[in-house]
Amino acid sequence: MTNVTVNDVTLLAMKAARVAGEIIRSGISRPFDIDMKGRRDLVTSIDRESEALIIGMIRQRYPGDRIVAEETAPVAPGEGTGESTGRAWIIDPLDGTNNYAHGYPFFCVAIAIEEGGELVAGVAYDPLRDELFVAERGRGARLNGEPIHVSDTASLSDSIVATGFPYDRTEGSENNLANLNRFILSVRGIRRGGSAVLDLVYVACGRLDGFWEMNLNIWDVAAGGIIVREAGGIVTNFSGERWDYSTGDIVASNGLIHAQMTNLVGAGGQP
Repeated sequence: MTNVTVNDVTLLAMKAARVAGEIIRSGISRPFDIDMKGRRDLVTSIDRESEALIIGMIRQRYPGDRIVAEETAPVAPGEGTGESTGRAWIIDPLDGTNNYAHGYPFFCVAIAIEEGGELVAGVAYDPLRDELFVAERGRGARLNGEPIHVSDTASLSDSIVATGFPYDRTEGSENNLANLNRFILSVRGIRRGGSAVLDLVYVACGRLDGFWEMNLNIWDVAAGGIIVREAGGIVTNFSGERWDYSTGDIVASNGLIHAQMTNLVGAGGQP
């Protein structure tokens, strides 16, 4: 593994992700509680245990930092203060909870760090494969310490892309089905893994060529998005303009197929 120096804040995120990952990994073999947040949206006691550990580690070291966490602190950075300065930690303690609850082995921990209204670092840890993805702004992206880069696939027809579907997909027309119909006729293959964070880091390391989804939360995209950018990829909203990670839609790619992807989602998810 390449010896790469990271700053203290990123190092804490890496440590927290690994420790939380151990909770997740060990939780598979013991009983855990499952509660419903919505018709299809689950939360487990493992989510809460992982989140409490991460927040505790951050509070011990940086008690004045803001926390944006899926289960206990779902407030966007700066919301309610009128400010976007200072540091915020954006946490998904278990991305892919439905997978986890069903024993499907595709889930991870995600932690992003925002300073001055901009993402400066992202960490994603897959505890089953022991894969730690890390990126710092302007310093590239790494997997277990080794540099990673997006693919060089130049044509959408030669690409494998991934997507997902909102929990409320039966309640409105913005359900991603129209986009799916367009993409499935245009690409080599489509994958639906069930963890947006892992889909994004798979774009970053070239396992996927692109990813798009709608109606996501900030903790679903922040860490994976900066990892894609630092691996040489492009991340935008459906419009193809500058990425606003506080909104629900995202297109991430190796850059070479990005215009082709945004052309397909240009209708904003509508038929």
